[in-house]
Amino acid sequence: MTSRHHIHVLSALIAVLLLAACTPTPSDVRTSNQLPPIYPDYTDITIPCNIAPLNFLLRSDAEAVEVSVECDGEGMKINAKGHEITFGASEWKAMLEKAKGKQMKVTVTALEHGQWTAYKSFAWHVSEDPVDPYLTYRLIEPDYEIYQNLSLRERCVENFDERPIADYGLVGNRCMNCHTYGSQSPDLSMLYVRGEGGGAILNRGGKLSKLNIKTKDMVSGSVYFGFSPGGRYIVFSTNVIIPAFHARPRKRLEVFDSASDVYVADLESHTIINSSLLCDSTVFETFPTFSPDGKYIYYCASPKVQLPMDLKEMRYSLCRIAFDEKTGKIGDTVDTLFSGSRQQLSVCHPRISPDGRQIVYSVADYGTFPIWHQESDLQMMNLATGEINEMTIVNSKKSDTYHSWSSNSRWLVFASKRDDGLYGKPYFCYIDRQGKPHKPFVLPQRDPSFYDECLKSFNAPELGRGRLPFEAVDVMHAVDGQAIDFK
Repeated sequence: MTSRHHIHVLSALIAVLLLAACTPTPSDVRTSNQLPPIYPDYTDITIPCNIAPLNFLLRSDAEAVEVSVECDGEGMKINAKGHEITFGASEWKAMLEKAKGKQMKVTVTALEHGQWTAYKSFAWHVSEDPVDPYLTYRLIEPDYEIYQNLSLRERCVENFDERPIADYGLVGNRCMNCHTYGSQSPDLSMLYVRGEGGGAILNRGGKLSKLNIKTKDMVSGSVYFGFSPGGRYIVFSTNVIIPAFHARPRKRLEVFDSASDVYVADLESHTIINSSLLCDSTVFETFPTFSPDGKYIYYCASPKVQLPMDLKEMRYSLCRIAFDEKTGKIGDTVDTLFSGSRQQLSVCHPRISPDGRQIVYSVADYGTFPIWHQESDLQMMNLATGEINEMTIVNSKKSDTYHSWSSNSRWLVFASKRDDGLYGKPYFCYIDRQGKPHKPFVLPQRDPSFYDECLKSFNAPELGRGRLPFEAVDVMHAVDGQAIDFK
């Protein structure tokens, strides 16, 4: 090492030490009965014991900040210049381990306009129930005609590692639908690459294949889908999706189906199973999913109306029909669990907890594309009693939708536009053993200012139990390969 290099290293070290020495510490502190104006809002929340550091900033003119985190007489303290707080990874992990099943007290003291103020403390309740460690989502511009630079991403929620699993530039500039797991397993999942030459890209243990899940009698290729618990079948909808503009400036866009049906595909025999009850010409059927035991197909259905004139009369009900996973036979009776016409609400995206106890779905005033409806909320139904929890602590005044479960049934992730009504972000919500939802929090980021500067929406977040065994380039090769046709 040269003497000049020694000088540069020494100068950098001195600069770091001087910066640390110059960070002010609280003195002559006054107290406030107000919670600190932190963003993201991480006040009084329940968090999993394996979540990444909850870095945040103060929405104020703070010149310096001190944050103390305490649990059972132990804790850590961070002092920082400016208004941003970032936690060290090792210290954070050690603190969460000590606080499992307990509560951490967080106190923020800020130097603002020459005065130190200790804000009202808040709590982080650390659940012993971990969240599944991986999250996939689609990053896309929140608009209706642009999907350049679209990518499907995988993020480890235990830290800040993120990578692409499918990329717009690698698949011939085609649009891509979202990635979905089978039973939250990284060894069984699927995504769609749209356009000519595209198809459903099936992942089985890292081996990718392209499927053409369409027959000549279908109105379109498969759109929304879910795996059976054994992984042999997928239940899927075919949809003719129409975008339309609103005349009112408060509503930007409407999207609806002009036709839709539900089918089952056998991934082993490459055959399609249908039923007249799921392909009724007088009914729109969509958003199918299997129950965790494979005994039922849950889906949404609405009587056909004249479109677009009677769009506001289009309200979907939550329905189910029996399915025999051994024989692949669909039942002959449809049960309605939630009547859209009776409740004057439209149901979308039903997802059942892996333990089979709860089903969460979104509700809007009408229609089938809730991300464009600010009034969209989440509801949860107890499948044993039929009791509905309106999840008021979870919902916001903006769109809350596109939800999925963690494999232990304790965590729900969903996309919310609560900040500005435009950009969707992934929020986590704890569902305790009594079925009670807790206040949600947004996916933490390394940079506390990340969401202020991010110009992409996080679309359709899905939780997985492990890292996916393929790369974006593998999807590219699968797309270039020959498709397996279904009949």
